[in-house]
Amino acid sequence: MATKGFLNPTIEKLSPEQANKELEKLYKEVQLHNKLYFQEDSPKIPDSEYDALVERIRQIEKLFPKIKISQNLLDKVGFEPSEKFEKVSHLQPMLSLANAFSEKDISDFNLRVRKFLNLDENSQLEIIAEPKIDGLSVCLRYKNGQLILGSTRGDGSNGENITKNILTIQDIPKSLKTGNPPELIEIRGEVFMKKSDFLELNKKQESVEEKIFANPRNAAAGSLRQLDPSITSKRPLNFLAYGCGSVNSKLAKSHWDLLTLIKSWGFQVSPYTKICKNNLEANDYFQEIMINRSSIPFDMDGVVYKVGKMDFQTRLGSVTKAPRWAIARKFPSEKAQTRLKKITIQVGRTGILTPVAELEPINIGGVLVSRATLHNDDEIKRKDIREGDQVLVQRAGDVIPQIVSSIPEKRSSNSTVFSFPSTCPCPLKLPIERVSGEVAIKCSGGSKCPFQQVERLKHFVSRQAFDIEGLGGKNIKKLWSDGFIKSPADIFKLRRFKNKIKNLEGWGDLSFQNLEDAIEEKRTVHFDRFIYSLGIPQIGESTAKLLAKNYQNLEHLMLAIKECKNTESSEFKDLSDINGIGPSIANDIIEFLLGRENLEAIRDLASELKIKDLPTKSIKSSPIKNKVIVFTGSLDSMSRSEAKEKAELLGAKVTGSISSKTDYLIVGKEAGTKEKKAKDLDIKLIDESQWLKIIKSN
Repeated sequence: MATKGFLNPTIEKLSPEQANKELEKLYKEVQLHNKLYFQEDSPKIPDSEYDALVERIRQIEKLFPKIKISQNLLDKVGFEPSEKFEKVSHLQPMLSLANAFSEKDISDFNLRVRKFLNLDENSQLEIIAEPKIDGLSVCLRYKNGQLILGSTRGDGSNGENITKNILTIQDIPKSLKTGNPPELIEIRGEVFMKKSDFLELNKKQESVEEKIFANPRNAAAGSLRQLDPSITSKRPLNFLAYGCGSVNSKLAKSHWDLLTLIKSWGFQVSPYTKICKNNLEANDYFQEIMINRSSIPFDMDGVVYKVGKMDFQTRLGSVTKAPRWAIARKFPSEKAQTRLKKITIQVGRTGILTPVAELEPINIGGVLVSRATLHNDDEIKRKDIREGDQVLVQRAGDVIPQIVSSIPEKRSSNSTVFSFPSTCPCPLKLPIERVSGEVAIKCSGGSKCPFQQVERLKHFVSRQAFDIEGLGGKNIKKLWSDGFIKSPADIFKLRRFKNKIKNLEGWGDLSFQNLEDAIEEKRTVHFDRFIYSLGIPQIGESTAKLLAKNYQNLEHLMLAIKECKNTESSEFKDLSDINGIGPSIANDIIEFLLGRENLEAIRDLASELKIKDLPTKSIKSSPIKNKVIVFTGSLDSMSRSEAKEKAELLGAKVTGSISSKTDYLIVGKEAGTKEKKAKDLDIKLIDESQWLKIIKSN
C-alpha cells in the first residue's frame, strides 16, 4: 500500500528537502482519505493506517516547523460538503468538542468553569454525562413542529442537505408531538448503526457481493449520504438526540430538562445519560461506561460531559471551535510492549531537562512509536525504569506516547538503575537545580546555556510565532554557532553579515536574498504572536491571545507588569484573574518580563518591529464600543473573566492598567489604587449596577 512507504524512515534522519517532499505526499494522501471517508463513505485504509498518516504529519511538522503546506487539514472540522448534495447553512455552527484524556483533565475543566462563572468550591455544579457515540452528527430543522430540513455537520458552518434520507429513519419524527414546540428549532443528534445490525448488514452485503463496510460509523455515514433515498430506507439506521442548536425561545432551565422535553416530542435520547454532582461521580461514570462498553449496543469512543444549567451554558459560551461548557473524555487507546534501548536527556527553551525513552519501534493503534516521554527523574525512579527493560507503552489520542511501566520479570540480570545526570548535557556542563515546589530539574545557566539559546531561537521562528521562511532548526543552529545570531533581534540585523553568510556552504546570493525578503515580511507582527514568540514559560498560543486581548499592546503590558510588585497588588490580581492564567502562570510572566536580560532583549526586538494590536471582530453598536475599559475590585454578579468577555463582546478594549487613554473604570468591591488614579486622571467611574444595565441593554 502506498502509505506504508511513508512510515518507515526515521524522521530525525530526514533532510528538510526530504521532509518537505514527504509532507506534501502525506497531505495529498490524507486529503484523499478524508474525501473517501467523509464525502464518499468508502475508506480504502483502516483507521489505524489513517491515524498513522496523521501522526506522521504531526511529527514531521513538529521537527520541521518551517515547512509550509498550503492547506491545514488537521485543524478542520469534518470536511467540506460534497457537490453531490445541496449545501445548507446551519443557523448556529456545529462546534467540535475539546478533548480530555484523564481524570485530572475533567477536574481542570470543572475548575475552569467554576472560575469563569465565579462559583466557589461549595456551590453545586451539575454535570450531565453521556456516551460519545461514534456515528454521524446531523442537524434537524423544524418549523411550526414540522421537519423541513436535515443536514450533515459538513465543515461546521455548512452541511449537506440530506432531508430525503433523514425522512426514512424511523427514530426521527416528521412532526413534533405535543408540548408546544418552538416556532423554529434545530435538533442536534447522532445517526448510528447498532453493532448487531452492522454485522448483519455486512453479511447481506457479502452474500450479494456488495461493498463491505469497515465499521458501524462508516456504514451509517455511507447509508445516510446516498443520493437514492430508497437505499437509505433499507439500512438499519438509528438516531439519538443530544441537544439543540438554534432556537427562537427559551426551552428549559437545565440540559436534563431539555433532553426530557426533546424526548416528549418523540425523539430517542441516550438511556445511559446521567447527572453527576461532582468529579468523583463523573469519573465513576466514565469507568462504568468504559468497563461495560462491549455490552452497550452502539460503538462509542469516550464520554461527553456538559454543564447542566442552561443559563450557565449561555454565560460560558464558546472559544475557537469548541463550547466552554462541554468536553469529551476519550477512552485510552491500546498499549503495547517493546524494549527501551536508551534514555536520553533533552533541554527545552526554559531549561527543563526532560528524559526521553528511545524505543525499539512498535506499532500502537496503527502508529509507529519509537520515542516516549518519561516526564522527569522522579517518574523514572517511581516506576523503576531502566535502559534495556521491556516496557509497556501507552498512547491516547494526540497525547505523546508514555511509558506505563517496566516489566521486571523480563529484566536482564546485569541491569542497572538509571542515574540522572548531575549537570546539563550542554557543552558547558552547567549545574542543574530542582525547580522549587516542582519535580522538574532545570539547567541553572539560563541564557548562558547553549541548548536553551538555540531552542529559544527555534521557538521564536516557529510556525505559531514569527514563522520565518528559510530559518528552520538546522539553519538557526548553524547561524547561532557561527555567531551571526544570539538573540531574536539579531535575526532582523542579519543583512550586516550578508557577504559572510552567502559564502557559507549551502548559501548564495539568491538564498540569502530569499531569507532577507522573508525576514522583512515579518517585521510587522500581531501582538499575540509577539508574546508567544518570546518563549515565556507556560505561555502557549491561547494564553498569548489572552494577554494580547487584556493588555492590547506592549506598552500597556509592560506598564502593568512593572506594577505587579507583590501578589497583593491590584495589578497582580488583574493578571492572575484572567481566565486561563492564575497565580502560577502570572508569576512566570512577571519573572520573565522583568528579568534584566529579557527586558533588554524585548526592547531591542521591539525597536526592529511594528507590533499590531490583536484584530477584533466587527461588533454592533453599543455604549462601550471602541472604548478602553479597566476593571478593579470584585463583582458580585459575575467573575472578572466573564465581565471582561461581556465587555469585549460589546466592542470594548479591556486593558489591565489605567492610563490617559482609559475611557471607563468599572469599580467593584475592595477597589484598589486604580480608583484613585482614575479620579486623578478624570476618568469616568462605573459601579456594578451601572455596568449590569449596560450589558443587559445590549
